[in-house]
Amino acid sequence: MNWTSYKEGLAALFEQGGVTLWAILFASILLWILIFERYWSHWQQLPRFQRELADEWQKGKTPGRVQSFRRVQALVDDFRAEANRNLPALNALTTILPLLGLLGTVSGMIKVFDVITVFGTGNTRGMASGISEALVTTMAGLFTALSGLYFVSDLESRAQDTARRFEAELVEDR
Repeated sequence: MNWTSYKEGLAALFEQGGVTLWAILFASILLWILIFERYWSHWQQLPRFQRELADEWQKGKTPGRVQSFRRVQALVDDFRAEANRNLPALNALTTILPLLGLLGTVSGMIKVFDVITVFGTGNTRGMASGISEALVTTMAGLFTALSGLYFVSDLESRAQDTARRFEAELVEDR
């Protein structure tokens, strides 16, 4: 398959999907940018941030039990906030994508009914265009949401696990 036929196939797909497919594309690109950012952060930035907070804990250790508990909680809360950054946006995108697919379904079916109203059931090409839009947008919305759902769930569990380990490390070091 050469580049020209690939480009023409994509153009035909986006023509079939209409405006809603462009919205799904934009939302899915944003979803994957945020997923990659979160994984990069978990591999590169969080360990560094955890060391900084642990060093801060070591410098400010006090013998008072209540004060040290509050200090541990404050440090863990700071770490948890950084570990969970952008997760609400990722959850929102995985929720919005199937809804965008549903919007495309409704839009495509409205086109089908418009064709039926004007031409009756004799214009199969016009009806097929609306049905095609409905199916393409539904598939795109569901596929991108489902593919992102696993990674969002994985990122949430990673954030919880690292925050728990960090809290245990600070409590043991008290």
